[in-house]
Amino acid sequence: MASREHRTAENSTESRTIRKLQIRLIPYLFLLYVVAMIDRVNIGFAQLTMNKDLGLSSQQYGIAAGIFFIGYFLFEVPSNLILHKVGARRWIARIVLSWGLVASLTGLVQSVHQLYAARIVLGFAEAGYYPGIVLYLTYWFRQREQARVLSLFLTGYAVNSMIGAPISGFILDHVRWLDVASWRWLFILEGIPAVALGFFTYVVIPNRPSEANFLSEEERRWLQAELEAEERQKLKQRRQSAWEGMRNPRVWHLVVIYFGMMIGSYTLSFFAPELVKSLSTEYSNSVVGYLVMIPYVAALVGTILVGRSSDRWMERRYHAAACLLLGGTGFLSLSVVHSPVASIVLLSLLAIGYCSSLSPFWAMPGEFLTGFSAASGIAVINSIGNLGGFAGTSTVGFIKERTGTLYGGLAFAGVSMLAAALLVLALPKAAKVRVATEVQASP
Repeated sequence: MASREHRTAENSTESRTIRKLQIRLIPYLFLLYVVAMIDRVNIGFAQLTMNKDLGLSSQQYGIAAGIFFIGYFLFEVPSNLILHKVGARRWIARIVLSWGLVASLTGLVQSVHQLYAARIVLGFAEAGYYPGIVLYLTYWFRQREQARVLSLFLTGYAVNSMIGAPISGFILDHVRWLDVASWRWLFILEGIPAVALGFFTYVVIPNRPSEANFLSEEERRWLQAELEAEERQKLKQRRQSAWEGMRNPRVWHLVVIYFGMMIGSYTLSFFAPELVKSLSTEYSNSVVGYLVMIPYVAALVGTILVGRSSDRWMERRYHAAACLLLGGTGFLSLSVVHSPVASIVLLSLLAIGYCSSLSPFWAMPGEFLTGFSAASGIAVINSIGNLGGFAGTSTVGFIKERTGTLYGGLAFAGVSMLAAALLVLALPKAAKVRVATEVQASP
C-alpha cells in the first residue's frame, strides 16, 4: 500500500513538473525561434523587389540566400561549447541581440557584395542558437519527452511563415517611408524585435534546473534525479567528451541526413515566394504573403501530431523517414504540376513533411549523447548539415538561371529529401531508455 501511494505521489510530481517546464520554457524559446527564422528567411520576400534594385541574377540571389550558412558553419561548434560552459542565459541573450542588430543593418546594403557580407555576418551572429536550444532542452527534459517538446518548439518554423509571410508582403507593398525602398524597411523593421528580446532573454532564461525558482524544492529534486539517472545510463555506454561527440560515426550519419533535409528546407523557404508569385501575374506581394502562409498552417498541425506520436511510441526513425518521403514527393510533384490550386496543395504537403520530420530527427542525438559530447555532436550535425542550405539555394539559383524556371531546382530538392529519408531508415535502432522506469519501480 505504501509503495502504491509512493508511486502515485511520484507520478503527481512528474506530471506537475513537466507541465510547469512546458509552460515556463517552451513559449519563450518558441518566440525567439520564430523571430530568428523570420530574420533568416525574409530575404525570400525581399528578393521580389531587391533583386532589381541591386542588379542580382538568380544565381547571385541563390548565393546571397545560402551564404548565411558559411558564417553559421564556422562558429556553430564553438558557440555550443561556450553555451555549455558559461550558461544558456548569458549566451543565448548575446546571440539574439547580435543577430537582431545585423538583420536590421542588412537594410543598408548597397551592392551584391555588401549583401553577401551581411548574410555571412548574420550567420556568425546567429550561430549556435538552434543547436543551443536543442542542447538546452536536454538539460530540462528526459528522452521520453524530447520529441514532444521539440515539436512544440519547432512549430516556430511553421509559425514564422504564418506570421512573417503576410507581414513581409504587406511591408513590400505599403512601407516606403522617407523614400527608402520597401525591401530595406523589411530588413530594418523585422530585425528590431530580436534586439529587444536579446535584453529580455538575460532576465527570463534560467541556466539549469537548480536555478528554476518556478519549481518547488520537491520538483527540482525529482527532475535532477531523473536527468542524472539518464545521464549515468548514457555514460555507461560510451565516454562523453566533446571529441567523442565530434567523431562519433552516428553523428556523421545524422550530418549527411540533415544536409539533404536542409536542401529541401531552404529551397522551400527562399524560393516559395517567387514560385507563388510566378503562378499568376495578378498576385500582389501581399497576396503572395497570404498564400505562402497556407502551407505552414497545415505544417503546424502535422508537426505537433508527429511529435506526440513519436514520443508515445518512443520511435524516431520511421516517423522522420515517412515525413521526409512526403516532403520529397511534394517537391517532385511541384516540378511537373503548375496550376495555382495544385501548387498550394503540394506546397502544403511538402511543408507538412519537412516540418514534421524535425522533432523525431532532433530527438535522435539525445539517445546516445550527453554533456560535452551532446554540445559538440548537436552543433556538428546542425552546422555541417546546414551547409545544405548553401548548397541547395546556390544550386537551385544556378539551375533557374540556366533553364529559366524553378522546376528543375524543385526536382533537385525533392531527390535530396528522398535520399535523406532512405538514410534515416539505414540508421541503427536505438535502445529505449529504461532508467526512469527502473527508478520509479524501486521502493
